[in-house]
Amino acid sequence: MRLAKAGGNLLAALVISVCFAPGGWTQQALSASKPRSAAKTKAAAPAQTPVTAPTPAPAAAPAEDAAVNASPVNKRDPFAALINNKKEEAAGMHLPPGKAGLVIATVRVDGTVRSGAGMIAVVSNPANSVYFIREGDRLYDGDVEKIGLDGVTFRENSKDAFGHPIERTVTKRIYASAGE
Repeated sequence: MRLAKAGGNLLAALVISVCFAPGGWTQQALSASKPRSAAKTKAAAPAQTPVTAPTPAPAAAPAEDAAVNASPVNKRDPFAALINNKKEEAAGMHLPPGKAGLVIATVRVDGTVRSGAGMIAVVSNPANSVYFIREGDRLYDGDVEKIGLDGVTFRENSKDAFGHPIERTVTKRIYASAGE
């Protein structure tokens, strides 16, 4: 039983090697295996061309050129994380100018002032630009809800992972304690 199985495996390996061998090699092997008479070989000898090593198929040359010309810029780094946890630094460039471009998560409250018209808060963004905001002002991702002597309360509008809108209240103090 083992001998029959080994013979079958050997035959399968031989068939696969013949099928995937270059075209020139199989033609040479087939022509060498056929017996010829001496008269036929002498008559056929002048017409035959000398046998040379098989040349690679023309389809293989463009594939090799493409592999050589492929730039590593287009290839993904296999060791880089698929999920990028860093916030995009260029996101600030897509924001509108002025108060409408302030993102609540990045705003720092520097102070508050009481005026005749109401409370005014002095805030700054990560680029250290200073803005004066009032209650009801519209920011990039929310509104100014209330300004007090110790901080500002914002109503932030965002979306969860499934795209559903979420509205939450964020309070930023002038002297932020740990964790704020």
